[in-house]
Amino acid sequence: MSQSSGIVYRPRRLRATPRMRRLVAEARLAAADLVLPLFVKEGIDEPVAITSMPGQLQHTEDSLRQAVEAAARAGVGGVMLFGIPAVRDAVGSQADAPDGILQRGIRIAREAVRTVEAETHRPGPVVMADTCLDEFTDHGHCGVLATSPDGEIVVDNDATLERYAAMAVAQARAGAEVISPSGMMDGQVAVIRDALDDAGFTDVSILAYSAKYASPFYGPFREAVDSELQGDRRTYQMDAANGREGLREADLDLAEGADMVMVKPAGSYLDVLRQVADRSDVPVAAYQVSGEYAMIEAAAANGWIDRKASILESVLGIKRAGADVILTYWAIEIAAWLWADVAAPAAKATEGNQEA
Repeated sequence: MSQSSGIVYRPRRLRATPRMRRLVAEARLAAADLVLPLFVKEGIDEPVAITSMPGQLQHTEDSLRQAVEAAARAGVGGVMLFGIPAVRDAVGSQADAPDGILQRGIRIAREAVRTVEAETHRPGPVVMADTCLDEFTDHGHCGVLATSPDGEIVVDNDATLERYAAMAVAQARAGAEVISPSGMMDGQVAVIRDALDDAGFTDVSILAYSAKYASPFYGPFREAVDSELQGDRRTYQMDAANGREGLREADLDLAEGADMVMVKPAGSYLDVLRQVADRSDVPVAAYQVSGEYAMIEAAAANGWIDRKASILESVLGIKRAGADVILTYWAIEIAAWLWADVAAPAAKATEGNQEA
């Protein structure tokens, strides 16, 4: 085309080649950005496949160890542990039991990380624990139930905070490096921080699920944790219509001492994620939840989308929106892809040098 075309700016110049696109990329993924959620179940002898989340498992204690070691070798930044007890009750007693399944899982994960660190001489994943009662209660809610003055069964916010405090301390004693309150109870960060500090765990961090929305995208997760939930959690999880409320929740958690804040789910709330990232002075996480995982896997299995490209684009979009840390069930697989992108050209160049 001649110079008389009148085109002054040609942004396509910066898209012309893979080399150029790599050079000017505004957002980049790294394995260390990723956190792998893992489920450990009490009373099973073999891992159990989660049918609505192809490729994901309810782990035995042995297979949990193997999964954490695999994450460590892949360079993943963290693992988030969820426990599924054999016995549940109204107050989630097993949530803070010293030898409860989640505490056992935490100890196994820490040992697995130390083992791989000794072999590789590289930092392993940070061990994080979900700090919520829903997996441990026989009613499936995230807190202690009570009867309101109107005769309705409700989640008692303040009674639940006492349980969260005990659970957080039990997790810290087991070796959790990050406590992750996900129940959306008012004041949970402050209460947990005080409990950890009083117990001497001043170096244990809090990742607050700050803007956690009530969402149908949690559906497969219910299977993953054998949820007993009846009804919904809309009285404490956030309404999908509200963006400013998500910012207020994040601000409150920051004021209460959260070391990191989270938006969940990620894909439907990238606008909230961006705004939280713009105002936060601590790292911001986002959780690519089970339903987001299941949709891509299902579409890819039917040949409707390119699986790898869709996974990478979905996670890169979360990164671009402002997440410093991304919880995703594809963490190990993505890490392997990222490593292959670096290792393959390097290996080819080394072969060329040897031939020369």
